Amino acid sequence: MSIQKDKLVIFDTTLRDGEQSPGASMSKEEKVRIARLLERMRVDVIEAGFAIASPGDFEAVKAVSEAVRESRICSLARAVNADILRAGEALKKANASRIHTFIATSPIHMQYKLQMAPEDVLQQAVKAVKTARQFTDDVEFSLEDGSRSEPEFMYRIIEAVIAAGARTINIPDTVGYGEPGEYGALFRRVLEHVPNADKAIFSTHCHNDLGLAVANSLSAVMNGVRQVECTINGLGERAGNASLEEIVMAVKTRQDLYPVETGIDTRHIVPTSRLVSSITGFPVQPNKAIVGANAFAHESGIHQDGVLKHRETYEIMRAEDVGWGQNRLVLGKHSGRAAVRARYGELGIAFSDPEAFQQVFQRFKALADKKHEIFDEDLHSLITDNETPVERFQLKDLDVRSKIGSAPQAFISLLIQGEPHQTEACGGGPVDAIFKAIESIVGSGADLKLYSVNAVTQGTDSQGSVTVRLEKDGRLVNGVGADTDILVASAQAYMDALNLLAMGESKKQGV
Repeated sequence: MSIQKDKLVIFDTTLRDGEQSPGASMSKEEKVRIARLLERMRVDVIEAGFAIASPGDFEAVKAVSEAVRESRICSLARAVNADILRAGEALKKANASRIHTFIATSPIHMQYKLQMAPEDVLQQAVKAVKTARQFTDDVEFSLEDGSRSEPEFMYRIIEAVIAAGARTINIPDTVGYGEPGEYGALFRRVLEHVPNADKAIFSTHCHNDLGLAVANSLSAVMNGVRQVECTINGLGERAGNASLEEIVMAVKTRQDLYPVETGIDTRHIVPTSRLVSSITGFPVQPNKAIVGANAFAHESGIHQDGVLKHRETYEIMRAEDVGWGQNRLVLGKHSGRAAVRARYGELGIAFSDPEAFQQVFQRFKALADKKHEIFDEDLHSLITDNETPVERFQLKDLDVRSKIGSAPQAFISLLIQGEPHQTEACGGGPVDAIFKAIESIVGSGADLKLYSVNAVTQGTDSQGSVTVRLEKDGRLVNGVGADTDILVASAQAYMDALNLLAMGESKKQGV
């Protein structure tokens, strides 16, 4: 006899908390692309941003609200009127919306950050929930630093905000301080002591400072929580958040243990992981659970022998169930526009501008001349390359010479606002020579904070995806380039980062 299981709501905050990782900022268009894959994965709630944080965040929340129809779209808002009004405005066109409002409830936060008495915090929380209910009937309330809050005050404020109309109550482990047994017991006590606890869904949002975010989240689930807030690849502030793929696959794999089930289509996990990695420039470590390149690899002879005889001897999940091996696209240099456009459509990417598609198609043809097989990741990289917001700096030509015993030389030709410039430079390596040559022309004054190279797909003819992170005047940007020639990809990534910096400077000057 099968037992009816509770639904575990998956709340993805990659576009909000994940974006708070230093250097992981995403454009509006990039957020929409990720949101469409999250929708395809059947994520229940997508936290698209913090609408009042900036005009860009507001526009991103608005764009995701318009683009996604199946998932509920959420905006974060502090427990103040201005934040809530801005969130409500951004979510106007969402098919299903949520406002997620919060205030700190721990003694240390109330005393030193808010400088408010507990009674004032309670009143402000209730007022915020009531205001948010004017825009949507789905309001979530979070007790910031909940894992360090005093129990009796927590019970009071939770009871009050539920009475005011909050449908979801989140008690986050904001600083990653929790321990699984302790954190799970916290929820059990709350559910026992709050009289109207049955009127709301309880949620967990765990940070990974001690490497316990997933363990803490799952402990909370075992103690009555029915929503988990998480991110793709565990992206997030400091050490990151609970990883969506690990939460979902733990619940799916151990159905004998967990009293819940998700509605996630797990076949989209790996493609979404790769897209997020490509856009943010945060590579996935090879031994990362579920989505790492080695997650289903077996080198030991004993392991290989066991898997060949019976897969389940060493594999508790099937690689294809999370999207490995599911994303090959049989297209080549003879493929036409209709086939390429159709596959982009299947990936959730539409082209309203014929010229934009023509540019992507030309890149596809150029890549197909270099590669025997084209993968979905290749198609995503072509789009990323097409989204440079400002073309102030363009790479015209590159010639790099590297030889044992001699300093590498880079000969480079650039267009700066259409004007040609060229120079050469030596460096400690070919990439160093390229970057020095570019800087000798541009003179940006930016500091190089990260240089990362990853293969987009497998094989020696794979495109290399390069991420360059530059910092100038406290602003971090990620430039991305992709090419089968890693040196060309490196130059493209540096130019992309320079263009992003230039766009920021133009906005400051009101250009």
